[in-house]
Amino acid sequence: MSSLFRYSRWASQFKKSPPIFTLFSTATNESQPNRPSPPPIRVGLIDSVGRAVFATRRIGTGELIHTAKPIVAHSSLSSLHKVCYFCLRKLPNYKTHSEAHKNLAFCSEHCKDQSKNFYEIENKADWSRFTEYCRLQGLKYPLLVKRFACQVISGVVSADSLDILQPATLTSEMVSLMEKEFCLLRSTFQETDIKGEHMAFLTKEWYTGVLARMRINSFRIELAGGSYEDFLSSAAASVEAEVAIGNAVYMLPSFYNHDCDPNAHILWVENADARIKALRDIETGEELRICYIDASMNHEARQTVLYKGFGFLCNCPRCLSND
Repeated sequence: MSSLFRYSRWASQFKKSPPIFTLFSTATNESQPNRPSPPPIRVGLIDSVGRAVFATRRIGTGELIHTAKPIVAHSSLSSLHKVCYFCLRKLPNYKTHSEAHKNLAFCSEHCKDQSKNFYEIENKADWSRFTEYCRLQGLKYPLLVKRFACQVISGVVSADSLDILQPATLTSEMVSLMEKEFCLLRSTFQETDIKGEHMAFLTKEWYTGVLARMRINSFRIELAGGSYEDFLSSAAASVEAEVAIGNAVYMLPSFYNHDCDPNAHILWVENADARIKALRDIETGEELRICYIDASMNHEARQTVLYKGFGFLCNCPRCLSND
């Protein structure tokens, strides 16, 4: 399948999709203080890169552009008993929950209630073999797929919820390596009392398609070590103080393209709720871009990481100047 055909098919799916801005908001609305404003952005298509995010008005340095809740999130295996099983907020007393796998904790009754349906599905199965395989292989995306599959089975989301997101290109070798994890996932579900019709979607094609989208659209959740106001002006300041606690997939944040000298920054303060902030003044009509990687790396290292992780070579002004 040619890259042009893949882009055309994805673009046609994007154009037919319903508006997504009702899911996101900025912090304030001057005319109606109790109702958040829609974000000052729009999503459009660019022939060379696909979807992109543009400013609909001037955005000032440090301004909160919008917030976003994850479609699906999962803690890293090392943080499993240290954070809320739903929102990934750090738990102050996590040591009391580390004795058994089943003793997973929530930070509040709200989070417990929000996760009730898919958590009940997860608790029907013994995930020890699947989790151990992911641990030994150093895999993180299969954990997200497992959580997403539980959400689909519970009816929280539909199986095609992520189809709007652009997928990574998977080689036949990569697909072959996914066979083991897929079989472990499906067999774990099959050993429960979940009825077969509820798992009809769970095919290898579905699994690889979802994982292909998660590979280039998931964010590594790193909680900032300071207050919200501490991170108004510089992405570098927050990088030094962050600690990764999991991964998550979002809708609108996934439409931001990369730049090694970005004008916007995504950060997490208390949990997996994402905040997109302006790093400098952004003019009306200007594309908003974030940095997918550690921007402090040199040119060669950045290009290598971006190509291996996201499948493209960056041609932003910084990279074109070999900075």
